[in-house]
Amino acid sequence: MNTPYHVISSRPSLCALAVCIAMSGSAFAQEQEQNNNSGLEKIEVTARKIAENLQEVPVAVTSIGEVQLAEKGISVVTEVQQFSPNTTLQRSRGTNSTITAFIRGVGQQDPLWGYEPGVGIYVDDVYIARPQGAVLDLLDVERIEVLRGPQGTLYGKNTIGGAIKYVTKPMVGDTTMNVKATIGSYNQRDLKLTGQVPLIDDKLYFGFGVATLNRDGFGEYLISDLPNQDLENYNKDLTAARATLEWSPTDSLFLKLNWDKTEDDSNAKGGYRLLPSTRTNAPVPDSVFDSYTSMPTYNKVEMEGVNLTASWEVSDELTLKYVFSDREGYSPTNIDFDNTPLRIFDVPAVYEDEQTTHELQANYYGSGFKLVGGLYYYDAESCGTFDAILEVLGLDLRDAGIFPDFTTGFTREVSGCNNGNSVAAYAQGSFDLTDQWSITVGARFTDDEKEAFVRNGTTLSNVYPESGWIPGYVRDAALAFPMVLGVDTDGDGILDAPKSESWSRFTPRIGVEYQMNDDVMFFASYGQGFKSGTFNPRASSDENAANPEIVDSVEVGMKSDWNDVFRANVTVFALEHKDRQYITVEPSEDATVLNQFLGNIGKSESWGIEADLTYVATDDLTFTANIGYIDAEFKEAIINGENRADDFTISNTPELTANIAANYAFSNSMGDWVFNANYYYRGEYGIDELDNLMVQDGYGLVNMGLNWYHPDGAWTAALHVKNLTDEEYLVGGYQFVGVANDGSYIPGLGGDNTLIGYYGDPRTIHLTVGYQF
Repeated sequence: MNTPYHVISSRPSLCALAVCIAMSGSAFAQEQEQNNNSGLEKIEVTARKIAENLQEVPVAVTSIGEVQLAEKGISVVTEVQQFSPNTTLQRSRGTNSTITAFIRGVGQQDPLWGYEPGVGIYVDDVYIARPQGAVLDLLDVERIEVLRGPQGTLYGKNTIGGAIKYVTKPMVGDTTMNVKATIGSYNQRDLKLTGQVPLIDDKLYFGFGVATLNRDGFGEYLISDLPNQDLENYNKDLTAARATLEWSPTDSLFLKLNWDKTEDDSNAKGGYRLLPSTRTNAPVPDSVFDSYTSMPTYNKVEMEGVNLTASWEVSDELTLKYVFSDREGYSPTNIDFDNTPLRIFDVPAVYEDEQTTHELQANYYGSGFKLVGGLYYYDAESCGTFDAILEVLGLDLRDAGIFPDFTTGFTREVSGCNNGNSVAAYAQGSFDLTDQWSITVGARFTDDEKEAFVRNGTTLSNVYPESGWIPGYVRDAALAFPMVLGVDTDGDGILDAPKSESWSRFTPRIGVEYQMNDDVMFFASYGQGFKSGTFNPRASSDENAANPEIVDSVEVGMKSDWNDVFRANVTVFALEHKDRQYITVEPSEDATVLNQFLGNIGKSESWGIEADLTYVATDDLTFTANIGYIDAEFKEAIINGENRADDFTISNTPELTANIAANYAFSNSMGDWVFNANYYYRGEYGIDELDNLMVQDGYGLVNMGLNWYHPDGAWTAALHVKNLTDEEYLVGGYQFVGVANDGSYIPGLGGDNTLIGYYGDPRTIHLTVGYQF
């Protein structure tokens, strides 16, 4: 197929890299003569569900601790992508709180209910099943860990790309309270309050955290036909709260009860039209952050959960652990796909989900071996409704005399549930063969079951999910479309019950490690992971579920410290991604058709290399580099009997990612200071999978920060500049347009050329002042 690519250009920041290196070099020159090294930091991780030294873990993992996060000005989990090779963590398209996560070319872009992620998100060992609300603002965090590659043994399904772990701080010591206030660009005004109170000294603690995070929009909605709308675009209006009880009734028993809630009331994000509209003469905005809409601008993402962790040290060798969680989410959202003042292709939607998990875990440290094993249970309900409002089409049909004059709109409504439960048993052990050689063997058996139903139909009017969605709108309670995916239980020819399917999978891991000396370890491993099968939540007929995706991965790596000043952790990997589920809406010349294909279309292959490097130049100056290269492509993509692999792109996956950073500390009579700067580069990448028309050129971001600590330790302040050179770069988009053989565009849903881009943050400056008492 002759597919012209619409390339979105950006300004390469080679000059910015020079600035960053020059400033770092200047700091290095000031301290070069001292060269009295304090050594490399010892980093603790729980990548294998037990506390270990990063340098002893035969897994490709990045860990960023609380101090680093604060000094680099990292405020949301998506910013961690800069410090983890071959990693993509982006805010998804229409909201601030929905995540798009890819690691080594494996992930999940579509956040519709029922679709499973390819990268698992965990908060204190609790799995976050839905991408809505997974862009976590950092509150009371101890560290963030990024595990690259399939984690099918210890973490289970839906970690075929890897896992992101958010670890909160434990409570020790006396009563403390911390307050941080931030002001910055676009009227940013954040306030975070955290603290702990010992109710019984060294036994029972109460901890809390609350945050309100606000910012005006980077742009605005230029036209909206609804009254009393907030016209800010890309704004932020979020509140978050946590409350924790930690109890140690004995030296061997520990219990932690946690509650958290996040409410994001930021506006729905309007996209930037990359093609002029054929149905309205509204000009393309000058700013990529400006947009048009015919939808309400309000949006909401609510997440709330409670979890309990109980840990019992049965003996010096054996620890038992139980983790329970119950979480629910509610997200009414407005997506104006066409981003014009007309109702060409508007989608109001509601997502609702609830999940309950139980995990029983045993950790055993023996003489020459350590073992982790457990049982896991997961139960989830995930439902939703979306209305594809194509009012312009309805008007066209009326004007053509196809329907009576009272026809004023056209809506296709899809609703349903895609529920599932999963039971798993797992074990993984590391065994010393000699003083230098050891092996790691692990396995997990998972039994997965899904049940789903879908209702799908059309009506000759504009329909919204709920009454009051727009001023004066009252939803017709009698509006009910037929079930198109389900089971006919009574033989009357009408589907009236959910359809179900089950899968089971054995996922192994085996590795070998060679400890050459105290500071250098080599490792090699094979691991497998799978992503759950699923039903099509957009189904228009009673189709079968797609089977699970499988990833087989091989890694060879080195963990090394040299003379306590240079750390080099390097991993070479290759993976095969089989039975890939294709879940993107396909363009159509018929604007009334939601052509969508869900199935296991084929496979892709990838290989690459990752390096995490640290050089401690002096007591005060440290350089780091994180570099990732990946060669990823589809090998097979069978649609209607034809292999269309050449038309598919591994989305959200640059061939090259690189980060170079410097950290310089100094002191004077005013206190202690830390300056840091980093340059982050992402190579060219595509946004969509099939016939991708959106390609982001390679670009670079420069970030700088200056942190101050008062001599008495109570006051802190930090000034950060992000995206110093004000790069414009795509992080997501919607493609509802085709390309004819002559290169012209074929209008898609709504009869318009809908090719929409969403962009990363522009240059911002913010000042944070903190006080601890």
